[in-house]
Amino acid sequence: MPRWIYGLLVTVVVMIWGFNVIALKVLVHHFDPVTMTSFRIFVAGFVVFVMMGLIGKLKKLTWTEMKLVGAAGLFNVVFHHFFLAIGLTLTTASNSGLILGTLPLLTALMSMKFLGDRFTWFRGLGILFGLLGVSFIVLNGKSHLGQVSIGDFYVFLAALSQAISFILVKRASNTMDVRVLTGWMFLFGSAVLFLVSLAIEPHGLARFSNGNIQVWLLFLCSAIFATGLGHMIYNKSLQRLGATEAAIFTNLSPFFTLIGSYFFLNEPITFAQMSGFVLIILGVILGSGVINDQNKTQRMRKEQDQAI
Repeated sequence: MPRWIYGLLVTVVVMIWGFNVIALKVLVHHFDPVTMTSFRIFVAGFVVFVMMGLIGKLKKLTWTEMKLVGAAGLFNVVFHHFFLAIGLTLTTASNSGLILGTLPLLTALMSMKFLGDRFTWFRGLGILFGLLGVSFIVLNGKSHLGQVSIGDFYVFLAALSQAISFILVKRASNTMDVRVLTGWMFLFGSAVLFLVSLAIEPHGLARFSNGNIQVWLLFLCSAIFATGLGHMIYNKSLQRLGATEAAIFTNLSPFFTLIGSYFFLNEPITFAQMSGFVLIILGVILGSGVINDQNKTQRMRKEQDQAI
């Protein structure tokens, strides 16, 4: 498929992830967060395995692939979600949103270090515009950035963990189907996260009785569409676009969360927030490599015309 189709798919996935934040806000009111997250990710992994089994893509993993799956599961599922959950209890939402907005920058820097990606001026400007846009959104309203706290550090570790996982997924995609990788990563990570939840949330399983039909339907939609299918599509697009370009699209997530809050939580949308969205769009256009691709195509056509 053309690159623009993968870009469109990533945009849809990020939209679902943005709306998923609204769903998670509801779910954590009924369930303990770490216990709920471990089960949600397990369901997502199960769904991925069923789909891969139906299309005949399941296969045995080599020892090298197992090590990559384990490492990606630890960083993408265990470390990311654990540090984020703890960090959110110790710092403000504004600080958390801004720090998580550094994910594309962290991914780009690591891609240059470990994958040999070229960091162009267009991508640099894209990351800068994306960060400015996220800042407009998360700093709007009464919240203001305060001093760096231990909570800020935990949220940074969450972003760093996810950036590392993107590099591991990209590297593992050289020898295995990333959709299969996603399923194994979820199953392994959810098992470890569940063991962690037993230690820090001893009554987490008992609280599952607090859920009604609507809450469980929301849980299943979050697990299947946002986590299972969403990450499967994102990781496949990451394989095609590259870690840096795919991560740029995550800057759209705060905007879709904003839209979801407006329709489902009756929260107003301000001019500052819309200004942030415009900056994010500029960041996606510059950072996704679209302009670079167009310039490269124009140069190739010019060279062909001169040769003729």
